[in-house]
Amino acid sequence: MSTDSSPSPARASRLPSGEDALAVRLSGLRLDRGARTVLSDIDLRVPRGSVTAVLGPSGSGKSTLLAALTGELAPAAGEVELFGRPIPHRQRELLELRKSVGVLLQGNGLLTDLTAAENVALPLRAHTDLPAPLIRRLVEMKLHAVGLRAAADLYPRELSGGMARRVALARALALDPPLMIYDEPLTGLDPIASGVIMSLISRLNDSLGLTSIVVTHHVHETLPVADRAIVIANGRIVFSGTPAELEATRDPLVLQFLRGEPDGPIAFDTAARTEAA
Repeated sequence: MSTDSSPSPARASRLPSGEDALAVRLSGLRLDRGARTVLSDIDLRVPRGSVTAVLGPSGSGKSTLLAALTGELAPAAGEVELFGRPIPHRQRELLELRKSVGVLLQGNGLLTDLTAAENVALPLRAHTDLPAPLIRRLVEMKLHAVGLRAAADLYPRELSGGMARRVALARALALDPPLMIYDEPLTGLDPIASGVIMSLISRLNDSLGLTSIVVTHHVHETLPVADRAIVIANGRIVFSGTPAELEATRDPLVLQFLRGEPDGPIAFDTAARTEAA
């Protein structure tokens, strides 16, 4: 790989340090699906204002980790903290915490019978008591932020794949969450659309002061905008460091994933069986 993996000057100058400056802290985390342990001994620190790439082959447990971050899956052991607060168990408190987390789903999740603007307005109508004129103005701002203000009245079927992904991003940003999680944001996109999405993720992270976690198996497209990278395989974190350190690694397991080699420490049949993870 040959990428410029340094964070942008604007982001690098403000990345904080110390436990109090963390957006996410995972300690001794174990995540189970039924009787099967998917991930174990997971320790992760995500500083506020950073972009962290969570990489790994299909079925490695990336989506399971995402479920723990949003409170959909309770840990079997260990702790999950967002902005210094543990994930609550009570439903009302959990719903309140989720307002601080925006999630871009890999399938977009747009409602087909609503326009782009109406899709973006959904979180605002569901979670606020703002008057309709203000909601319309906020929706315009969010669509403008992703370069699609002119597409407000289009339906999802009238949008290209990249445009639909950007509308879904605008909707995820509707409540101004300080933490954004991107679940396979490049799935189904061509190289040009992928470049647009990754550039947008980086720009929004800088301009809005977000913290971003990008869950993906698209290594080459993601590393150029990341400050940190972790690689998950065989039920654990096998690498954690900067993109430059990832490029320089000689670990056979990590190299197998980066090079896309079928034979090696990562068993292909195991990944296939655990795809739902």
